[in-house]
Amino acid sequence: MRAFVFPGQGSQSVGMGKALGDASPAARELFQEVDDALSQHLFRIMVDGPESDLTLTENAQPAIMANAIATLRVMEKEGGFRLTEKGDYVAGHSLGEYSALCAVDAFDIGTTARLLKLRGQAMQAAVPVGQGAMAALLGADIDKAQALADAAAQGEVCAVANDNDPTQVVISGHKGAVERAVAMVKDHGIKRAVLLPVSAPFHCPLMQPAAEAMEAALGKATMNAPLLPVYANVLAAPIADPQEIKARLVEQVTGRVRWRESIAAMWDAGVTDFVELGGKVLGPMIKRIAPDATVRSVITMDDIEAALAAF
Repeated sequence: MRAFVFPGQGSQSVGMGKALGDASPAARELFQEVDDALSQHLFRIMVDGPESDLTLTENAQPAIMANAIATLRVMEKEGGFRLTEKGDYVAGHSLGEYSALCAVDAFDIGTTARLLKLRGQAMQAAVPVGQGAMAALLGADIDKAQALADAAAQGEVCAVANDNDPTQVVISGHKGAVERAVAMVKDHGIKRAVLLPVSAPFHCPLMQPAAEAMEAALGKATMNAPLLPVYANVLAAPIADPQEIKARLVEQVTGRVRWRESIAAMWDAGVTDFVELGGKVLGPMIKRIAPDATVRSVITMDDIEAALAAF
């Protein structure tokens, strides 16, 4: 069994999509569709930067999605590839869940781009700059991370945001609480902590205003039943009902990204082959969760040709 997975924020870099756009009319068409949907020259920012513009959450989220779906579009239009014939499940890390839903035709590309643009704007607006923070805990499992977050909170928000793999957990919350956690890592048997260069504390209760904005937007969004089941971040389980998917996407804004559990559940369900479209960040996590899994990253035209030949 095979799952196609889609990367989240942090996988963006200036120049992303350029080689694909230069080589493929299908990719260029996809990037134009996203630009048209957003009434913005997003592809220009992806290719030329500046990096400060690309890393803005409202740009990074649709850009990462566009890059992943362009990769898929090239495979489909120029390689005769059909995701539904070659895959059993899809999943995405945080915003990647929207890419996954677009890949299985739950949302069209314009709707996906607009939802992610709004999601980025709403997440940024939820907490004033400088009041929130996130930190990656390296050499931490979920139990150590939870104990640290509880100890550091001291009346503020400090929550486990991403359970990425058995050795990496991300915490999120008030700046003071996260900084206290960073200072306390050794006391909790954690190797080290790294403050992340993010502009808002994602996936924690401070994001509630953004969750409300997404609930309103998703309520109006046209959605089809996905062609394959989607592993929801907040459940670590597959779902296919459009109303439930929308509800879980709302929960996801403030809830934990249960990536480790999602991959483990897919492995237990019989998935042995994982294909990351548009990035190389999830593959190493997957190997740490399911060491015997086969992992493939598809980014370049060469990667696409190799993947098409392998499938």
